[in-house]
Amino acid sequence: MKGNEAIGEAAIRAGCRYYFGYPITPQNELTAYMSKRMEEVGGVFIQAESELAAINMVYGASAAGGRAMTSSSSPGISLKQEGISYMVGAELPGVVVNICRGGPGLGNIAPSQSDYFQATRGGGHGDYYTIVLSPSSVQESADLVFLAFYLADKYRNPVIILGDGFLGQMLEPVEFKNPAFGRLPRKRWALTGAKERPPNVIRSLYLKEGVLEKRNWELSKKYERMKKEVRYEGIYLDDAEFIVVAYGICARISKASVLLLRAHGLKVGLIRPITLWPFPSGVIKEVRDKIKRFFVIEMNLGQMVEDVKLAVEGRTSVSFYGRPGGGVPTPEEIYKVIKDGKGYF
Repeated sequence: MKGNEAIGEAAIRAGCRYYFGYPITPQNELTAYMSKRMEEVGGVFIQAESELAAINMVYGASAAGGRAMTSSSSPGISLKQEGISYMVGAELPGVVVNICRGGPGLGNIAPSQSDYFQATRGGGHGDYYTIVLSPSSVQESADLVFLAFYLADKYRNPVIILGDGFLGQMLEPVEFKNPAFGRLPRKRWALTGAKERPPNVIRSLYLKEGVLEKRNWELSKKYERMKKEVRYEGIYLDDAEFIVVAYGICARISKASVLLLRAHGLKVGLIRPITLWPFPSGVIKEVRDKIKRFFVIEMNLGQMVEDVKLAVEGRTSVSFYGRPGGGVPTPEEIYKVIKDGKGYF
């Protein structure tokens, strides 16, 4: 299946019955797939009049207790940020899929990773975080959809799946595994009618003095709990002298470079963050004192570099090599950068 279609099918199998989207390349196949499949499973599909409308429809469906999802690509996700912030403030679960394209502005339709800051720093107004999952294959794209819906409900918070144009468009075999997670409590907070209970109130507006501050401190405790959901893949970390840090499709390309470098006698390892937030700082801190240099490889101007440097805490060197605006590095490029021991900084 195409990555976009695999994400859609996984969402349906994960119990999503409400999808609201708006077309934008390179994620259009996901919207098209959901328009067909939602009808077949008795779900709701609406092609909204705008990205703003789509995210607020997710807000409404989630408030009523449904599993809801929207998807878009970079500029469209920017338009959804107000609604995402509202959902965090109202403690509403939901899944937002971003199949990134080149930017800034309308940019192009080539794959990119330039939305890292937007995804991992909240993206909208106010102090908040969303869990951000980053797949590197079509199979993992499907697997992480199941996880995304579970984590969204567990923490009553939106979860973002950060892909790119390559992952959305490529065809690969995929198996839908329907993983079993822990049991979740009933959504007693949902707006399902108050015939036999007091009415629920879902809102993000708190005007009385000091109430919003107290609310934000309460939410901050939840963000601390969310930090336990760290996931990453580590390769050749036991004897590594150099480590590549990369995520998504860039990590997949970097893995080929690491294998090539290993074949030529260089002890290079790879850390692939699967959760971009919470970021897997712990594994970097565990190995940093024995590493001569970290190489951060991204399809942007160097956004994840900040998180790597925060984890390294100046204990060793951090270099960066990137391709912004839709540029995609080759394994040979990355091989040369690491072999020569150089980067952009």
